[in-house]
Amino acid sequence: MASTAPLHPVARQALTAALDEGWADPARLYRSGRQARMLLDAARETVAAVLGARADEISFTASGTQAVQLGLLGALAGNRRRGAHLVHSAVEHSSVLHVAERHEAGGGEVSVAPVDRAGRVDPAAFGALLRTDTALAALQSANHEVGTVQPVGEVAALCAGAGVPLLVDAAQSAGRVDVPTGWSLLTASAHKWGGPPGVGVLAVRKGVRYASPLPADEREGGRVPGYVNVPAIVAAAASLRAVRAEAERENARLHALVERIRGRVPQLVPEVEVVGDPVRRLPHIVTFSCLYVDGEVLLTELDRAGFAVSSGSSCTSSTLTPSHVLAAMGVLTEGNVRVSLPYGTAEADVERFLAVLPDLVAGVRAPLGLDLPAPVGAAETTPRAEGRAGAESDERQATDAGGSAGAKSVGAGSERPEASGGVAATPRAEGRAGAESDERQATDAGGSAGAKSVGAGSERPEASGGVTVVDALGKRCPLPVIELAKRIGEVPVGGTIAVLSDDEAARLDVPAWCGMRGQEYAGEAPAADYGGDRGSAYLVLRRS
Repeated sequence: MASTAPLHPVARQALTAALDEGWADPARLYRSGRQARMLLDAARETVAAVLGARADEISFTASGTQAVQLGLLGALAGNRRRGAHLVHSAVEHSSVLHVAERHEAGGGEVSVAPVDRAGRVDPAAFGALLRTDTALAALQSANHEVGTVQPVGEVAALCAGAGVPLLVDAAQSAGRVDVPTGWSLLTASAHKWGGPPGVGVLAVRKGVRYASPLPADEREGGRVPGYVNVPAIVAAAASLRAVRAEAERENARLHALVERIRGRVPQLVPEVEVVGDPVRRLPHIVTFSCLYVDGEVLLTELDRAGFAVSSGSSCTSSTLTPSHVLAAMGVLTEGNVRVSLPYGTAEADVERFLAVLPDLVAGVRAPLGLDLPAPVGAAETTPRAEGRAGAESDERQATDAGGSAGAKSVGAGSERPEASGGVAATPRAEGRAGAESDERQATDAGGSAGAKSVGAGSERPEASGGVTVVDALGKRCPLPVIELAKRIGEVPVGGTIAVLSDDEAARLDVPAWCGMRGQEYAGEAPAADYGGDRGSAYLVLRRS
């Protein structure tokens, strides 16, 4: 799986043996300590060989996240005389983003390289951000949400030419594919390749300036303080060697299964977009986005059907923030399903997943009353409108202005999706939007990526004398997009519809919906210009 993988059988065997043989302190000179040290040294050499490093360049950490944080902070500190400028891509793991935030808060500078719709950085654009005061650059080997493989070799060459060290986060690729070349620092995480959790890897090339951000400690080359877990490290090294030995055969098999999912899902489920690079990608990850679906509801239904998948859904119960990866790509941040196939995944499991998915998605969408076209070549499915998925989708996707994402709040003024016709959208300050629709539309260069800002003194788009207003204030995504889909048919071709929303995810999902449905996103304006009392108005021109 992408977030973690089941313990590899070889790791289990090595862990059991090492618990008996490697329990002692490897820093001590008594017999048991020397034995633990030999096991630790052998594990370090194994990991170094697989990652293309020297044994004395490898340090073991408590996690992949800790490895990234120590690598970034240590390299920034070691290169502070050069400057305090950090460059990273827009789709890095949160461990990189959090260090960047801390670095910036401490007076450093951070530049973020954008990605294309497939989630891939442009090496030239990345290289253009490098400066004479750039202390460090960071680029993942492959993305953890969509599986896109980054052009690390090309970026590394540009960094080397500029004299900038490059940290590569190889958490998703280590053990599965060849380690990219040209890195100065490399990080990885054992539980991603089937090793035990609690073991990370930090590799620092000889000659790379590095100053530990933590108090001095004699262990792990002075980079990672504290006692090392010898049995877990031994198991991590054993499983890494095992998965690399199996990789060529297993990757080809998993690649074919992922290709089957990428091709079949759009044929079976209407209004679906498969995201990520279709060619330059990891062999075991595939992500697709379903319009008009709460990702967590769909994941719950898939879990009940026996499938442990994950989501990059923007409206999660813990953060209510969009996936920064999907947002940077400009794709739908709602209704996402990430499927990652662990080693040994059976073809029959993939076929069963494809068999149950259409009914589950239809069941989640059923209470919304949307008229969706059937995919070409898809088998007919019966939406489970009265079933468990439909009932829970109704609960999760019907929220009033005071409700939280994923929770139904029924009270005064709340709106329920109807069996036919769906959510009734009542424009605020009726007549005002139409009366003011001929006033102004302007593009604000300071707006967010992919969005135009409509402000004072400009001319608004017209729709046969007025703008159709959809009031989705107080409703969490995907409800604003659902209501947009229901009302777009009322607008003549060439006309405009304004979606009022105070959910931050709408800024991302309305343009993404336009891209999927062949409509034109015309920009963003204050909701007050269209009768709202808060939030923004997202303007869509009907083109078909």
